Amino acid sequence: MKRFVASLGLFSAMAGATGAYAAQPEPWQIRFQPAATGIMEEVAWFEEYTLWFLGAITILVMVLIAWCIIRYRASANPVPSRTSHNTLIEVIWTVGPVIVLLFLAVPSFQLLTSQFTPPEEPAMTIKATGVQWYWDYEYQDEENPLTFTSLMLQEDERAASGKEDVAQYPRLLAVDNEVVVPVATTVRVLVTASDVIHAFAVPAFGIKIDAVPGRLNETWFKAEREGLYYGQCSELCGKDHAFMPIAIRVVSQEQFQEWYAAAQDDLGAANSALMAAIENSNNGKKVASAN
Repeated sequence: MKRFVASLGLFSAMAGATGAYAAQPEPWQIRFQPAATGIMEEVAWFEEYTLWFLGAITILVMVLIAWCIIRYRASANPVPSRTSHNTLIEVIWTVGPVIVLLFLAVPSFQLLTSQFTPPEEPAMTIKATGVQWYWDYEYQDEENPLTFTSLMLQEDERAASGKEDVAQYPRLLAVDNEVVVPVATTVRVLVTASDVIHAFAVPAFGIKIDAVPGRLNETWFKAEREGLYYGQCSELCGKDHAFMPIAIRVVSQEQFQEWYAAAQDDLGAANSALMAAIENSNNGKKVASAN
């Protein structure tokens, strides 16, 4: 099953390699967003794994109910049984659920351990602070720190930001300043809030953690492919709760270094240069694939 999920992720990555990739909610979506991290692949696998148990249990219960309705209806069973207990049945319905819970608990604990235990020391740390109703980000680099605010992009700001493409920069999810991180890099995220409780959630990364005033919560991710990934505040935090999206752009190591150096002087110009570099790279891939 894990191999199947991994192959789906690889197929999605190959499909996204020829153009700009953005993981975002889709209309009538009933499944997860494509996994961009190993943790999210494990989450998707565990969800499919548990569905086998849930489906079997649901069918079993429905069959037992139907059997009781038919077998013990008044016309077929005019004199009801007065049996008070059955040792075999009691052993079965005690031992059976215990075994099922063990099969669910072991991979569940393994997944929880993975979610809170990075496989390596994080190469960079970003602090995300939830504010009513936007996010503040701080790259915690002792030599060259970088701090900026990320606000939801208004419709009349698209042209100035160069983000007219609604497919890549969707309404209510696009922001003026994305978080930029390098691909295949373990990133620690320190999450807090300045006013009320928020929540930092990026579905494609498999991360969701509360942002609590006066407290630092910690999570991490390691994006395995480049692209633009969206999330949202997932804790009801006031009237504009639905309007504080999260956008994380995953780029190559070289592109990240260039962006980070330029962002020290002019964040807007650095973002524009990065978008142009990504567009040129995608156009080159399209030409190469066409040939």
